[in-house]
Amino acid sequence: MTEAVLPLWLEIIVALLVLAGAGLALLGSTGLLSLSTFYERMHAPAIIATLGCWLIMHGTVLYFSVADRSLALHALLIAVFVAVTVPIMSIFLMRAALFRARQAGLDVPPCLSQPKAPTEVKSS
Repeated sequence: MTEAVLPLWLEIIVALLVLAGAGLALLGSTGLLSLSTFYERMHAPAIIATLGCWLIMHGTVLYFSVADRSLALHALLIAVFVAVTVPIMSIFLMRAALFRARQAGLDVPPCLSQPKAPTEVKSS
């Protein structure tokens, strides 16, 4: 199989996209390690990992589309699955953590899904 020769400007763009994505993933990892509470730790990787994945995906699609001379959308499927599953996983983990903290009697925000008792309106 012959190796495709890409123009220098395209290699620079692909390298910048992949390095930016990897840098954002590293930034999310350091946020995961340095933040103090579980709730703070959930935010950094969830947001930044998704953005990093999309940048790497753009670089991958660009590289393989030019190298193979056909539109390469296989990386797009991976990015879509990450974009769908990361927020859902974060929601489930946060809800589990809130439930556990409420069971332990810790000071957390009140549950919004249970209806409150109606309050009486004072008439003047």
